[in-house]
Amino acid sequence: MVNSLEGYCLKDKKKVEMKDPQPITMKNGKPATIGTCPNCGTKIYKIGKAVA
Repeated sequence: MVNSLEGYCLKDKKKVEMKDPQPITMKNGKPATIGTCPNCGTKIYKIGKAVA
């Protein structure tokens, strides 16, 4: 995957590559990206516009 997104997993306490990243809009109207950790399966949020 060329356009891989990294996020910080709070369970693993390290940066990991997001699995199935999806762009979302938070309640306050700001853009974010949500994905899952490939190691433990928890949700990872990355605030800010995703670079496509």
